[in-house]
Amino acid sequence: RNGYSHKTVQTETGAVEIRVPRDRAGTFEPQLVAKHQRRLEGFDEKVLALYARGMSVRDIQSQLFELYGTEVSPDLITRVTDSVLEQAKEWQARPLEAIYPVVYIDALFVSVRDGGTVIKKAVYVALGVRVDGSREVLGLWMDATEGARFWLRVLTDLKNRGVQDIFFVCCDGLSGFPQAIETAFPKAIVQTCIVHMIRASLRYVTAGDRKLVVASLRDIYTADTEQAAAAALDVFDTRWLKKYPSVSKLWRSRWNEFTPFLAFPKEIRTILYTTNVIESLNFQLRRVLRPKGHFPTDDSVTKILFLAIQRAQLRWNPNRTLWGQALAHFKIMFENRLPA
Repeated sequence: RNGYSHKTVQTETGAVEIRVPRDRAGTFEPQLVAKHQRRLEGFDEKVLALYARGMSVRDIQSQLFELYGTEVSPDLITRVTDSVLEQAKEWQARPLEAIYPVVYIDALFVSVRDGGTVIKKAVYVALGVRVDGSREVLGLWMDATEGARFWLRVLTDLKNRGVQDIFFVCCDGLSGFPQAIETAFPKAIVQTCIVHMIRASLRYVTAGDRKLVVASLRDIYTADTEQAAAAALDVFDTRWLKKYPSVSKLWRSRWNEFTPFLAFPKEIRTILYTTNVIESLNFQLRRVLRPKGHFPTDDSVTKILFLAIQRAQLRWNPNRTLWGQALAHFKIMFENRLPA
């Protein structure tokens, strides 16, 4: 009721003028910016925290006005968020561990302005499982197309950063990936994600048949052995081949990438046959991408995804007993490739 006094405080990015409410008796004690305080520590962190949650520049301006009673310019917010680009580049180039028993790869799609048009680009995220069972986001790669050349570039980047060996790579049937992995990591096994296989199969199936087709497919991927899975696929063909030949063709064309997990006990197959682990991360990333609509540049995508990854709660705490069983099998199957 007694108006405001104006004060200029210094932040990491520059000077900001704020309005401080005042009272007649002078008893008001500001909580966010104390009396006589001339430097506002942590201002950039607050801006970055809001940006990492998917808030637009306008939303951040509104939030800062509520907190500090100040109009922060879009240019200042952009300068703050641009400061993380260097961190993102260092993170993307950081050294990695020599061995990752399992690496999951999945994609999310973003709209980016290119000249006068907005195009869809794929952002690929790689998540590695260390020998101790903990996990680490290995990097982000963006490209408008995928193929053997693109994947060879990604895998070469991992090798240059110190990765010497990968046992399994779980992905969703990426175009050109098996050829690239054979070149970069010839000992690695490509495992197609079963969940993606089922989703891809159902694209060819009418709504009325989906439950029945899923039940028939379940007999294939829950088989005890590869031979039993092949027999189940033959049974599937007996029932569905004439009606849905594309489904059978899909499974047979990816058979070599589908079957590796069948060599393991059923209790540890879930570690290998699904990319759900990385999809839980991508779900969090999509939440911050969705409010943005489209992005002006690739760098703007990199900024928000890097911040979101740093803040993401990767809640996958591996079952140590389950991982121990998996590691015991890995030691037998890949005898001299694990550290003592």
